[in-house]
Order: sequence, then C-alpha cells, then structure tokens
Amino acid sequence: MTSLDSFNSKRTLSVGNKSYTYYSLSAAGENGLGDVSRLPASLKVLLENMLRFEDGKTVTKEDILAFKTWLDNKGDISHEIAYRPARVLMQDFTGVPAVVDLAAMRDAAEKLGASAEAINPQVPVDLVIDHSVMVDSFAGPDSFEKNVEIEYKRNQERYEFLRWGSTAFKNFRVVPPGTGICHQVNLEYLGQTVWTKEEDGETVAYPDTCVGTDSHTTMINALSVLGWGVGGIEAEAAMLGQPVSMLIPEVIGFRLDGKMAEGATATDLVLTVVQMLRQKGVVGKFVEFYGPGLSNLTLEDQATISNMAPEYGATCGFFPVDEDTVKYLTNTGRDADRVELVEAYAKAQGYWRPEQVEPIFTDTLELDLGTVVPSISGPKRPQDRVLLSEGDTAFADAMAKEFGKASDAAEPISVDGEDYTVTHGDVFIAAITSCTNTSNPSVLIAAGLVARKARELGLDRKPWVKTSLAPGSQVVTDYLEKAGLQDDLDALGFNLVGYGCTTCIGNSGPLPPALAKAIADGDLVSCSVLSGNRNFEGRIGPDIKANYLASPPLVVAYAIAGSLRINLTKDPLGKDKNGNDVYLKDLWPTSHEIAEIMTAAVTPQMFAERYSDVFKGDEHWKGIEVSGGQTYSWPPASTYVQNPPYFEGMGLDLDAPKDVEEARVLAVFGDSITTDHISPAGSIKASSPAGIYLQEHQVSPLDFNSYGSRRGNHEVMMRGTFANIRIKNQMVPGVEGGVTVHYPDGEQMPIYDAAMKYEAEGTPLVVFAGDLYGNGSSRDWAAKGTILLGVRAVIAGSFERIHRSNLIGMGVLPLEFADGQSAKELGLTGKEIVTIKGVESITPRQTMDVEITREDGSKIVAKTIVRVDTENELDYYRNGGILHYVLRNLAREAAAA
Repeated sequence: MTSLDSFNSKRTLSVGNKSYTYYSLSAAGENGLGDVSRLPASLKVLLENMLRFEDGKTVTKEDILAFKTWLDNKGDISHEIAYRPARVLMQDFTGVPAVVDLAAMRDAAEKLGASAEAINPQVPVDLVIDHSVMVDSFAGPDSFEKNVEIEYKRNQERYEFLRWGSTAFKNFRVVPPGTGICHQVNLEYLGQTVWTKEEDGETVAYPDTCVGTDSHTTMINALSVLGWGVGGIEAEAAMLGQPVSMLIPEVIGFRLDGKMAEGATATDLVLTVVQMLRQKGVVGKFVEFYGPGLSNLTLEDQATISNMAPEYGATCGFFPVDEDTVKYLTNTGRDADRVELVEAYAKAQGYWRPEQVEPIFTDTLELDLGTVVPSISGPKRPQDRVLLSEGDTAFADAMAKEFGKASDAAEPISVDGEDYTVTHGDVFIAAITSCTNTSNPSVLIAAGLVARKARELGLDRKPWVKTSLAPGSQVVTDYLEKAGLQDDLDALGFNLVGYGCTTCIGNSGPLPPALAKAIADGDLVSCSVLSGNRNFEGRIGPDIKANYLASPPLVVAYAIAGSLRINLTKDPLGKDKNGNDVYLKDLWPTSHEIAEIMTAAVTPQMFAERYSDVFKGDEHWKGIEVSGGQTYSWPPASTYVQNPPYFEGMGLDLDAPKDVEEARVLAVFGDSITTDHISPAGSIKASSPAGIYLQEHQVSPLDFNSYGSRRGNHEVMMRGTFANIRIKNQMVPGVEGGVTVHYPDGEQMPIYDAAMKYEAEGTPLVVFAGDLYGNGSSRDWAAKGTILLGVRAVIAGSFERIHRSNLIGMGVLPLEFADGQSAKELGLTGKEIVTIKGVESITPRQTMDVEITREDGSKIVAKTIVRVDTENELDYYRNGGILHYVLRNLAREAAAA
C-alpha cells in the first residue's frame, strides 16, 4: 500500500454485499487536484495509478498535478512518470528470456545466502505458448494433430524449461501450446477490466492494466484494460514490481458515428482506421475512441480495432467501459461479482461511457461508420488500403511500381506433376489467422457461410492455394462446429491447423516443393491473402512477394478465385455444378444470417468449459518431464536455454561502479541506428559467429531455427549482437555487417570476435554513435548483448527513450554529447583510447568529461551529459542493472525475515 496520499483520495466503494477500497479521482479533485473529469478515460487510468503508488520518490505530488497541467494544455507537456501495471502478459518467443533471467536470479539468490523461493514475479504473470506452431500440414482432417506433433519435437527444450517455470514460480502461470493466441486468451479469460488485491486486510479495487511482450497486447484495450507491448527488460522490471518509465502521452480522440453498412465487416473498418491514423500521425500517442457510433459496434469489433494499434502507430487504442463491456464479461463467463464491480467502479471513476463527460483530447478525427466499404491492404503495409472494387487494378499498379513487372506480364508457368499452370498474382497462401479477426465471431461465421454457399454450388479452392484456419481460441472451433460451418470450411481446405499465431508472424510453413519451384522458375509475383495484422515484405513466407490483409470471408473468396488479378466485385469466382458463373454476391452472407447463427451458436457455456482447465494442457504437455526443483537444472548441452552470466561474482553488498579506464572503441556508428541493427533477429547464417557456435554444438544449419527461438541462449544472442547485415560501422568504411577492427594490431574481424579478444586482454569497451541511437522496437537483447560483449558505456548524440532505459537496466552507462559535440565533429576513427572518471559518484543528468586519447598520443575532452535521468535509474545503474537491484533487495528482505 502506498505510504502517501497527498490528495486524500482513498475511499470505500460498496457493491452488492462487498466493500472495496479504491483511490477516487473525484475525491482527489476536491482535495487539491482540481476538476479532472474531462481527462480522457485512458489518462484517468494512469492518474489512478499515480494516486495509488504515490511514495514521494518514484511517484510524487508533482507527478499527480501534471495530469491537471495536461488537461489545461491538451497534452502539450513533457512529464515523465513511473507507471506500475497490474500484471504482465507474455508469449513464448519473448517470454522465454524473461523466465531465463528469473531462473538465473534464483541460482544467484542461493549464492547470496537467500532462499531461491524468494525470487518470484511480484505481480501476476501469464505466459501463453502461441508463437511456435507452424503450418507444416494443411487441408487435411489430421493437420492439427500433425502440426502439434511437429511443434513439440521442434521446441522440446524450450517447453521443458517453461513447464518447469510453471511449477517453480509463484504468481506465474503458463497457458500450454494448442490453447490459443495470447491476446485472444487475454480478452476472453485473463482480462478483468477491474483488478482486485487483498492488502492490509482490505480488498483494493483498481483498473486492470498490463504490459505485454508482444506489440498486439493493445487488443485488451477493447475491454477497457490499458495495455501495450514493451521490450523484455521493461516487462521484467514490471514483473519484479518496478515501474515502467513513460511520458504522459498525448491522446488523440477518434469519434465514431453512424452504423456499418450491409456487407462491410469489422476488418474493413479496422483497415480504414489504420489508414486514417497513419495519415494523421499518432506514433507514441494514445488513441481513444468515443462517439455514438460505439453503440453500434460489438466489443469484438472494438477488439479488432484495438488489436491493430501497432499498425496505426499508437501506443494503445482505448475504449471506455460501457454496457457492451459488461455484456461481454458476462457472456464469456466472468465472475458475476466482478462484472458488477466493473460497472460500479467505472461509474465511480467517471469513465462509464453513457455518463461520461466528453473528454478533452490533444486532437481529434472522425469517421462515419456508414462510409466503410469492403477493402484489402497490401502488398506490403497494413496502412496501404485498397478498395475491393479496385483490387485488380491496384495489383496491376503494384506489379509495376513495387516489383518492376509489366502489369500484363502473365506468362503461365507449369507446375511439376500437376495439370495446371501458375502466374503472377496467383494466391498461394489463403490463411484465416491471427488474433485480429479470429476473436470476432461475426467474421469467422461470415467465412463459414461463404464456404457453405460455395460448397453447395460446387465451388472449391484453386489447387495451388495453401489454405489454413488457425483460430485464436478453442471456443472458435466450438461455435463453428455447433453451427455446422467447420464442415463447410473443411470442404474448401480450411481445416484446423493449430491454435496459435501462424501465418501472420511467418509461421506459414513451406509451400509444396513443386509450387516453390514454379514461383522461382517464373520469378513470379506470388501472393498471400490473410486475415492478419501484418503483411510486411518477406514476413509471410520466403516464396511469397505480395501480401494482402483481408477479412476472413474474403480470404475464402480469394482461395476460390485463386488470383489478385480478378476483381471480386465484378468477375466470376468460378462456375457452379451447372456451368453457371458464380459471383461474390452469390456467396456473401447478410448481417441477419450472421447474427442468427451467432445467437444460436456462441454461448457463455463454451467459454466457461474451455477455460475451466486452461492451464492443464493436453497429453503432450502433461507428458513433459520437469527437471529441477526451486532452481532449474540447466541442461549443459542445450542450445536453446542456458544460464546467463549476469550475476557472476555478484555479492550482497553494493560494489560502486568503477571508472572506465583506457577503454577501446568497439564501433563508431552514425545516426538512426535502430534496435533492429543492434539486436539479433531473423535467420542465422552458417558463416556467422552464431552459426559457427551452433555447428560446433552439432546443430545442422537446417535446424538452426531463428534468433527469436533461441533468445533463451545468451551464447547465440551475444554472437548476433551488432551482426545485422545492414549495420555500418564507420571503423570499416564501405563495409556492411557486424565487422570491426581490433586495436592496436589493426586486424579486421567480426564484432563478437573482437569483443572476446578484448575481454581476454582485460580491456573495457565503449561505443560511439550519432543521433537517435536505439530507435525502433524495444528489443531487450539490444541492451543485453551490449553488456555481454563488454561495452561499459555508449556515447551518442541522442538516445531513443526506451533503449536508453534498457541500457541502464543492464548496467551500461549512456552518455550524450553536449555543447554541439559529436563523434563526427571530433573526428573520431575508433583508434582512440577512452577514459571516463567519476563514475562512482555520478548524479542524474550531470555533465561528465570523457577523456579521449588519439592514436598520436594527443588528448581531447568530450563534454557529455549522463543520461541516467532519475534517482530510481541511478539505483539500477549503481547495482549493475535492474535485475541486480531487485535481486539484492529481495535477498536482503529474505535474510531479514
């Protein structure tokens, strides 16, 4: 419980026969904060967080008053706050390294004389295994079973580790493979809208908030749960009870009016919203939806919009609590007392939408839902919306502009062993996939109805189309089967392939070899159509060039048509049993047909039954043997999971950070080096240090998997740090890739090899960079790899905020050039020797001299600002990083108990 309450906001809320303690915004307003009733609902959630966690250090009275300033200035302020989400959501790719760190902390705790059991998440953590299933088998009645079998074989080491974690840690739950996509499980089961906690004999009620290690965590905003994606280090900090540092954001209000027209879907709506918000420019901002049009959208429709906040660039896409929130919570089997609390709490805090005063926003835009028309987006970006009525001409334009092909180039290519040919624009993958749309029964049922009508008329998918259905939860299978629609989807090849994030993240699996060969032989502009949220170049599959996002019923229609060169609104998709042309309008269901089946087929009992034992898993999961007790028995031969060396030599007492004496320069970078440049991602080359390591450990290049799947092995990841094929180290002019020069011998070598050579010599390292160092996605390995390579300080023109925070979180000192200086202005070549003194006694944002000795022995002094911005960050840095800080505190508490 917070030790301060400057605005005397603590109150009691009676709901039914229960009593809850809460921090009242209106009471705070009456006691000195002022009228904040017109704050956007999303900021009311943040403000409550400040009131509840006010401690005079991480959260001050000034932080709370800043929200009134925000209101007075419509967001035109720059104020950093320490935000503590209620819980953390993870998926397996990004969650494994966080659990690895927790396991390593347990080992270290025992060495510090504390119990390993002292190390647990301090807030609830749910990890959903959903990113590892691939579409290897498709269009068959046993495709699901086959894909599950392959998934377990591929990921046995990772799953053994996560199975151990699910039994060893408190406050940590694992949703096993084959259950669903983390965001849909979050929406249908985990999210509560209002969270409660027993504290000091009271039941405290507060907004359900979360951060997740996946960018589409924003989907939960539809349930009025404030949540967004963060990097691994931020997630670990939140998991261990530490605040997430953030600026109070601008909030863009998006007003919705009217009602969707017949034939338009929630997918068409979200593609329109993405295009509008990208044009508006909302990066780093909150978007909050309001207006009378919300009454004409289901909560699942709203979830479709919230899901794609990363695609329109916003931190989140928030919807206030209303009758639909309460209805959805009830219909998905949430506890009745919780549902009653949600309505009462939202009304008490002033964000019950029917009673809400219209908020003041930083800026607004508006959409009449009645203007939304069927659309697709592609061929490379979600915001590149194309009217379905112009799909064929838009593809012809893309052929010329994006792929350098004549729009009429349609030379047929023979397929080995088949009696058909393929050509440019043919659809080779049609996938009903991803959390975005499979959370919404209306579009899944619409897809089933298109399949039913096509089946009745004798239509089928084209033989070159790889079809798949990967729902976000098992409930989807229940209502499709109850409605008899799964049989119709099966008949067109949309058999169940798995419950997980498949095609959208590139887990589409291989095309049949004959098709892959035909595409290569003809250099074809091959296409995919998927009901996902991302269609970036090269993402969906190695043989696919043009990717289009579309609603699930349109995915079925394109599978039947087989080509993007067909105009679905005008041209026939095929011929019926009697040889008559069949058009899309002949297959498209009415909104009444969809609603009728939804009412009959989607029941609360389905959710209650499917989620009653959600953490139990299937026989594969139950059959995994768990090794280790409170600490993990690290398998020495594992190439997926290894004990990281972060805590080697660490003692309970604090060792002040040492000066950086006579450091060498590992790299000199220019402007806009992103975390994608720094952090390992994608495939592993056989000739790279990581590839060589894996081959030395008897892993064939065919089994390398990706850097993403091996995030739990620091040996792989540190070898891939700064190894991006496009990174440019100015120490090796004209060369791209992770290469540097080792001094004083002047030998050119991979950055990893040089770092290890310097380590053997006992030489510390620094990195110089230009402006916007570390911009882009918040990738934890961009900071973890940096410290493991022996880099003590990064000296840059400016830092992206999250990466700067992550560097401190791993014990790396970020220094920013001052007085207009830069590596370029100083003429630095990387041959210099660098000394940084006074590190032991630094204070936030102080100025610091960096002594640089040139190759000829002359010395210069660079003026820098210490970009450790707060006392809290200083504590992390002095401890060697955030994990060390938490570990010491927990070990001391355990020792004192």
